[in-house]
Amino acid sequence: MSNFLLLNGPNLNLLGTREPEIYGNISLIDIENKLSEICSKENHSLESYQSNAEHDLVNKIHEAKDTKVKCIIFNPGAFTHSSIALRDALSGIDIPFIEVHISNIYSREDFRKKSYLSDIADGVISGLGTEGYELALSVALKRFS
Repeated sequence: MSNFLLLNGPNLNLLGTREPEIYGNISLIDIENKLSEICSKENHSLESYQSNAEHDLVNKIHEAKDTKVKCIIFNPGAFTHSSIALRDALSGIDIPFIEVHISNIYSREDFRKKSYLSDIADGVISGLGTEGYELALSVALKRFS
């Protein structure tokens, strides 16, 4: 049995109601439940965590080492484009992670095209909607369990 961590950054708690033309109608709770169900069927565990506060996400990343997380699936939201602290936290724990974005950040505003995390991620899924989370989990289960 392996432990996996699903992290979501700022404003992702608003999924399902926030700009549905960009982010769709599925809630974060729906995503968390679906991924938990998939993990459970594979006899693995998934912890889900969302925060609008950068320091809380950094702390959760640090805790991942102590809880023996095998892989982190992370949608950093707007912190993608601004957080060196999250980059340093991920670099410091030696746990693989997959960066996920619901929208295609490379086809949006210029400021969204730069990720501080992509070059250290084991993979990046961008623009495939909420299905990107399931794809990331599928890869994590195959490679890191």
